[in-house]
Order: sequence, then structure tokens, then C-alpha cells
Amino acid sequence: MSTNGGIESVIDVARFGRVAVVMGGDSAEREVSLNSGAGVLEALRSRGVDAFGVDGIPALLSAIQANHVDRVFNILHGRGGEDGVLQGVLSAFGVSCTGSGVLGSALSMDKVRSKQVWQSLGLPTPDFAVLHAGDDIACALERIGLPAVVKPSREGSSVGISRVRCAGDMSAAIELASRYDGELLIERMIEGDELTVAILGGQVLPSIRIVPAGEYYDYHAKYIAEDTRYECPGLADKVAEQALRELALRSFSALGCSGWGRVDVMRDRAGNNWLLEVNTAPGMTSHSLVPKAAAAIGMTYPDVCLQVLAQTLGVRS
Repeated sequence: MSTNGGIESVIDVARFGRVAVVMGGDSAEREVSLNSGAGVLEALRSRGVDAFGVDGIPALLSAIQANHVDRVFNILHGRGGEDGVLQGVLSAFGVSCTGSGVLGSALSMDKVRSKQVWQSLGLPTPDFAVLHAGDDIACALERIGLPAVVKPSREGSSVGISRVRCAGDMSAAIELASRYDGELLIERMIEGDELTVAILGGQVLPSIRIVPAGEYYDYHAKYIAEDTRYECPGLADKVAEQALRELALRSFSALGCSGWGRVDVMRDRAGNNWLLEVNTAPGMTSHSLVPKAAAAIGMTYPDVCLQVLAQTLGVRS
């Protein structure tokens, strides 16, 4: 989508009214969210939207109660923003919000429930075990095997994740993941290519293959490093690329998601795709993946922001 003949030609931006861009909050992803929010706010204002920034849900509620908000652009990553809490509050107030509703947000934020839904539908996701306090780690390891990934079930941005190749490293991985609320997962590690697929309204964007300079695509590689490579489309084979996009859309829909989002996938060395998670308020920083995928089909960063916001009015480009 270009600025000529793009979303501005479909809708008068004045129809959005007063838009609160909610960011920050108090989750482990606060800094990333503030960065994303600053970019979204600047982009919307550059296209004439009457937008203002709000840090966290309490401040947003104060603005709503003061009748200063017509709709919300949610870029609050992690707890509060992507788990159904914000969506439920806004639904009660009758305020339109970007992205998925209560069900899609809650299911997607919970990696255990996401995987259980996918498994029930026969969609591919790595084998896993759920750990609670006092559970037998050795038994879980015996079933899942090594190498494995240990992660908290309700965090994003690679927060609290460890990759374990020998049993001796498991205790440290469990200790790190246990710093965060919720259940812990031990998941079979898929070795191969890391890919992501963005969904914008009814459109599935080209996949991106992520090639970090280091061994893994961790927090540093995501948000700080300048040497991470991004290949778009992620798969050169058109048939394989189409199959990946179709799987991403199926997994997104299976969790009741809507609006926009990003599906993270591992592709093993035999060419099999494995679903990892869905992000319902993806990053919009200078390093983020949704803008990169959109750029591959001619959409600018402000184009993406306007298209996401336009979905609150039922408008698609």
C-alpha cells in the first residue's frame, strides 16, 4: 500500500476521532512497548490522526473516564496488553481497540493453551511438558528429550527463555523461567530456520527468515544488534512459502485471533513447520518484523499503523 491510493483514499482519518496509543505498562516488555508506541504515535500523527500516548492501563482508564478517548491503538506488549485484560476492560467501556479480542488475546498469551488448541486440531507444534513447583523434572526431560527449550508460559520477547543441551544446565534454566508468573514449559527444541509470518486484516504477508549473527535469535538479536539478517520472503520455494502462510493463518484463526498479529514458526531441516506462538500486539520498533514484511509488498510503516487502526472501523485496504 502506498500513500497514493492507500488507506487515506478509503477513509477520512477524522473518523478515527481521538486515538489513545497505549504503551509501556508494567510487564517485562515495558521498554520494547515504549519504543513501539513512540513509533506508532509518530506515524499516526504524520497521517493526520488525532493521537496521543498513554502509559499503561490505569492512565488509559482515566483518559476514558474523562471522555478523551474514542478508540485505542494497543501496542502494550505482554501482560495486561496481550492477555485479554485490556481487551476486557475496553469491551466493558464500549471502546474500540485494535487487534484481537478477549479470547484470542488470552489464548495466544498462554503458550500452554495455544499449543493444546493446536494439538487438538492436528496443527504441528513441538512436543512439550508443563512444569509446576515440585514436579519431577527428570521425568519431563525423559519424555521430551534434549536439546530442549525452557520458557515461561506467559511472556514474550524471548524473556526468560533458555536453550538446554545437557541435563546439567536444566536447573539454571528452570530458575530463570521461574522468575516469571505462570506455568513453565519444557519444549522439544526444533533445530533449523526461524521464520515469522505477519497477518494484517485478511492478508497474510510474506514470511521472514531470521538469521542472527549469533547462535540464537535472543533479546539482543531482536532489539539491539544491527547484524541480524532478515530474508523476505523467508522461503524461496513458492509452494513451501504458500503452505507456510496458510499454516500461519490457520493457527491464528484457531486461537480466535483477529485484526493483526504475527505467528512464529520453526522449520526443521527436513522442511517441516512447527508452530511456536502467536503475538497479538507485535513489536513496531525499528527492528520489528511486521513493518519489514509489509515493506516487501510496498507498505510503509505509517501505512501499517493506519491499516491496523482502520480495522477498528471495519475498513481494509
